[in-house]
Amino acid sequence: MADGNQVNGGLKSALEFGPVLAFFVAYLWLKDRTFTIGGTDYEGFVLVTAGFIPVLLLSMAALWKLTGHLSRMQVVTAVLVVVFGGLTVWLNDDRFFKMKPTLIYLLFGAALAIGLMRGESWLQSVMEGVMPLRREGWMILTKRVMWVFFGLAVLNEIIWRTMSTEVWVTFKTFGLTAAVFGFFMTQAGLFRTYAIEDQDPAE
Repeated sequence: MADGNQVNGGLKSALEFGPVLAFFVAYLWLKDRTFTIGGTDYEGFVLVTAGFIPVLLLSMAALWKLTGHLSRMQVVTAVLVVVFGGLTVWLNDDRFFKMKPTLIYLLFGAALAIGLMRGESWLQSVMEGVMPLRREGWMILTKRVMWVFFGLAVLNEIIWRTMSTEVWVTFKTFGLTAAVFGFFMTQAGLFRTYAIEDQDPAE
């Protein structure tokens, strides 16, 4: 299999983010339509969710074939998409799919919390190659990411329960990604302070 470092960056990003953007576009296209299948009426959101599941699985299969690797986060996300997306379609109830991000962020936050209680940074195990930090830096960053995950879980609950489906879809597509990106942008000071240098100036 191909080495992940040799995969074209644009192709990799398209496979990772393409399904979510496709979900957003398809929802905008079908949101006001109702489809009758087998005598049951399905809103556009439910039909788009049904289509999103195989698209996501196919994109992840392509990523695995190209890189020979899928992160634990990707695998957990895929499982929850299948479970909650399947429940949404089977029960014809969009609430299950809207709850999915809540559960994802709660699980990730809880996993980081368990690692911290064991004196370990499980975030380091999945991101060390991207950001080489000293152990103290990883522990601080892990605590902060843990609270971000819990905060996003709460935020998702507030938005899908109090706002329209269109607002929630926009939030899920762009808001969650922007929030995570914005958080890491604010951690520049931590990265500078705890970065592992090629050579220790004190030596």
